[in-house]
Amino acid sequence: MDKKRVLFVCVHNSARSQMAEAFLNALAGDRFEAHSAGLEPGVLNPLAVEVMKEIGIDISQKQTKSAFDLFKKGELFSYVVTVCDAASAETCPIFPGLVAKTIHWSFEDPSAFEGTYGERLEKTRRVRDAVKQKIKEWLKEIT
Repeated sequence: MDKKRVLFVCVHNSARSQMAEAFLNALAGDRFEAHSAGLEPGVLNPLAVEVMKEIGIDISQKQTKSAFDLFKKGELFSYVVTVCDAASAETCPIFPGLVAKTIHWSFEDPSAFEGTYGERLEKTRRVRDAVKQKIKEWLKEIT
């Protein structure tokens, strides 16, 4: 059975899309091949790395990637899922070839969180949990 390829896109590819990629590969890696990329790739968010490590998923060695580089290479995906806010999602590229569906899920951007380290960490945990829940719900919908 061929795995369906899924691309998760957010602004910097530093937290939300990285979490979504890791969760889909962990929960359904036998059926899906998840990737992630950003509109303006940045640096992996240490808060995202920490909250994922808390639940046994190590994303510390992941590199941020450009969605536009994937577009230029003609990469093919069954699904492209934007996980940024609505305004940023509007600038996501259209992928040629096999894109069965484009989906938008809105999650807060951990890089915009303010407060103490502990407060920002707790907010990032909430985003992590929301991403995981959304992946689980989506898997139930499509299978």
